[in-house]
Amino acid sequence: MSAGPRAIAIETSGRIGSIALVDGTGNGADGVATHGIIAEEQFQHGLQHAAQAVPIIDTLCRQRGWTPRDLQHVYVSVGPGSFTGLRIGVTLAKTLAFALGVKLVAVPTVRVLAENAPADAQHLVIVLDAKRDQIFTARFEREATGWIEREPAHVDTLTAMLDRSPRPVTLLGEGIPFHQKFIPADPAITLAAPETWRARAGAVAKLGLLMAARGEFADPYRLTPIYIRKPEPEEKREAEERRLGASSTNAQ
Repeated sequence: MSAGPRAIAIETSGRIGSIALVDGTGNGADGVATHGIIAEEQFQHGLQHAAQAVPIIDTLCRQRGWTPRDLQHVYVSVGPGSFTGLRIGVTLAKTLAFALGVKLVAVPTVRVLAENAPADAQHLVIVLDAKRDQIFTARFEREATGWIEREPAHVDTLTAMLDRSPRPVTLLGEGIPFHQKFIPADPAITLAAPETWRARAGAVAKLGLLMAARGEFADPYRLTPIYIRKPEPEEKREAEERRLGASSTNAQ
């Protein structure tokens, strides 16, 4: 196998964040040939825990004798998902890209989650809570070459997604508990195991390697998270501004 990059993978889209290291050089710290994910560590989601990400990266790199000059790529999960988490992860990835001069790969979170699907799953619907009885979702179909994205990431209802999905279908994602009432009693609809519902940096690393091999790098100056829609507080503020504007116009 030809030598590949040394890289960091960052996943902060869900309730648990994680960091993974990738070594494609074939030269592990212990002298053993290695190609792929060599370490993964998780941390709690949220601003109060985000500061753990940088020390984790530093510790994992030091444990393998890596210096900043040894890194070539950064892979980051870019959404959809937690607005705060995505901002944290993408900002960290861009900072590393600028500071270290490494290439950046933006990995869609729905593709990351699809890597967690059971081996026998044929059709897959991603379920992430978007509040107001809506979900951030995407639909996949398994073919010989792997998962094919039939519906890209968007906001929808679980009922509508199930209406459009062929059977049998597997549901996967941290939004499932919030939308359980919309899942009918249908033996052709199954839930992935709860431990697979969150995205993992290891899957970000796997997809990042494939995307990098195809030259699918992101421009760190232009990269933004995939929010799909604005955060709820911002939507409420804009709605209030429209209401006040309409009231002012009517008063005139």
